[in-house]
Amino acid sequence: MPSITNTSKRNFLKIAGLGGTALYLGLFSSNSSASVINASEIEGDPQSVELNAWVIIDTSGKVTFVDHRAEMGQGSYHSVPQILAEELEVGLNDINVVFGQGNRKYGNQITGGSSTIRSNYKNFLKLTASAREMLIAAAAAKWAVPHQDCYAELGHVIHRPTGKRAHYGELVVAASKMEVPKDVKLKKRADYKLIGKPIRRIDTKLKTNGSVIFGLDKKLPGMMYAAVERNPRLRGKVKSFDATNALKVPGVTKVFKIKMLVFKTYREGVAVIANSTYAAFQGKKALKVEWDDSGFEHINTADIFKRQEENVKTKEGLSYKKQGDPDKAIATAARKLDVVYQTPYQSHYAMEPLNCTAHYQGDKIEVWGPIQAPDWVQDALSGEFGMPREKILVNMTFLGGGFGRKAFMDYPHEAAVISKELNGPVQVVWSREDDATQGPYRPGITYRCEGAINNGKIEALKFRMSGQNNGHWMGGKKDEANDSTSEGFLAPYFDNIKNISFADVPFEIPIPSMWWRSVYASTNGFAFESFLDELSVEAGKDPLALRREYLDERCHKLIDKLEEVSGWKKRKKNEGYGVAITECFSSTVGHIVKVSRRDGGGVKIDKVWAVMDCGWYVNPDIIRAQVEGSIVMGLGAAAFHEVTFKDGMTEQKNFYSYPMPRINDIPPIEVYVMDNAEDAGGVGEPGLPPLAPALTNAIFDLTGKRIRTLPFSLEAV
Repeated sequence: MPSITNTSKRNFLKIAGLGGTALYLGLFSSNSSASVINASEIEGDPQSVELNAWVIIDTSGKVTFVDHRAEMGQGSYHSVPQILAEELEVGLNDINVVFGQGNRKYGNQITGGSSTIRSNYKNFLKLTASAREMLIAAAAAKWAVPHQDCYAELGHVIHRPTGKRAHYGELVVAASKMEVPKDVKLKKRADYKLIGKPIRRIDTKLKTNGSVIFGLDKKLPGMMYAAVERNPRLRGKVKSFDATNALKVPGVTKVFKIKMLVFKTYREGVAVIANSTYAAFQGKKALKVEWDDSGFEHINTADIFKRQEENVKTKEGLSYKKQGDPDKAIATAARKLDVVYQTPYQSHYAMEPLNCTAHYQGDKIEVWGPIQAPDWVQDALSGEFGMPREKILVNMTFLGGGFGRKAFMDYPHEAAVISKELNGPVQVVWSREDDATQGPYRPGITYRCEGAINNGKIEALKFRMSGQNNGHWMGGKKDEANDSTSEGFLAPYFDNIKNISFADVPFEIPIPSMWWRSVYASTNGFAFESFLDELSVEAGKDPLALRREYLDERCHKLIDKLEEVSGWKKRKKNEGYGVAITECFSSTVGHIVKVSRRDGGGVKIDKVWAVMDCGWYVNPDIIRAQVEGSIVMGLGAAAFHEVTFKDGMTEQKNFYSYPMPRINDIPPIEVYVMDNAEDAGGVGEPGLPPLAPALTNAIFDLTGKRIRTLPFSLEAV
């Protein structure tokens, strides 16, 4: 889609593929509105049309949804149309989906925090139901019959007594002149025909027949290709480079120094320009660069965790949440625990390599690529190039995975810088090694967990964490605690445990860190839920029974389901069972993992049961797929790979040193979705955090060995 702001009605219709007249509805404005575009208005009044996100119905009855968020596998490209089709009463396959450009009119466009459905589903339902009622009203007026005698079905309005029909396209002109209903009645969940059903994804066909457009598929006339040799240390500089051999590579045309934005600092590198990606990479290999890495610390992994551990053992840190007096309760308790947990740095390793196509054109910049936050890219490029925001056109393609990495501005900025130097379009492609060694990474974190038990009850909990604060890279205040310090911890615990505190002990190093799937819940959850397991042992209680004591009725139902499907109460000797329950982006997920001893040593994972309570939901098949993927990703981070640093550089360069779980490493997984009337929660990320603690708790149950540092080896347990 083109930029909506400052786009003429004529151009809007042309690019959206609409002709003649259309009913269009804004989805994110505070005041829902409907209007009409017709041919005479277009020709006579080509002024700007400022639109938000839109559902558009043209005179042929075609429905177009302008998707303001990215599709990176999580399924929103399908789920939102499934919602729209329900209340609009059209066929799901009759909705045409196009990506919107970066534009503030859409509101927040960041695809992250599992937010697309949970933040917007009520608006989607209300606006499409309003459109349906307006179309019914138009038909009733046309036929001079009572509104209540008409109903909508499969893109038509039907008069119940006579069977008379009119398709939506015939009604859009009249409907657009109707008043938008202020209090439209929505369907009851029991009456849904599409929502809540495991309908096959509409993007599956596109991805299997090759018609879907990913970033690498973008081609422009006269486009060149670039590969960049970047300083392996974030704050280093280019001292000098020799391009003699690089320029001898057939197809290589130019080599020059560049710098790209990395949060609030810059990374330097040398760009190799060629007439193909292959030639650019070959030229990059032949390039000789000397780096200036003076003036900043060259960190090692062992030093990182040593300093973090000293932090949590010697400093109180910045208080994030506190109730009661946990220090006094712990000091006077008869039974207490004081332990340290550590989680490693992790890379995103999306299967699609980073890439971006840019065309700097003097008075504007246009970019195309796998981008999670097009509005953020607009802001960043506007500031860097001193260009008005509306002159920065950011086009989203499909993403081959993102996990937070593609919500970063460095690679679009880099492409725009190179395009400006070339005065033409360019596509920049990162190798796996580029992606692996440049970051940003999920931060490694150290936790100190203290607790007190009195009379079999948890008297106090005290948590301190020390790790990089992702918010600081974005300009957050450094004298305030990380606002994700308690992420993953279930809210009902605060209601039922008198003494609790969470604190963040600041820690900074020159390694870029960023969100990773489920953000801090992926690390916090390991510490919090492992520690609750330790407290259950100290209290002499069953781990699930202990959690039940401090949780609410909604969580009790989730626990009931976990017990039912896993056979928790019937577990036998020589079987290790572990449980963990975490909250992430308004969804609660519980995992139970079963392990047994492996012939020849170590343990094997026999099965994982997962129960998700995400409240109102759209498609259970998509939920199951996301939870299964989260479990696989969580297993990799727990027992297969980590990012380590030596002399300030990343040691893991590719899959050979950052191994992924293989198909034979994945145990059987059963996923269950709770049904209730609660508001929608996230789906794409909340299934990850419970895996690691449920697994290590199961290993303790089987072997008596408590694992407090990740990753670990299943074979070596």
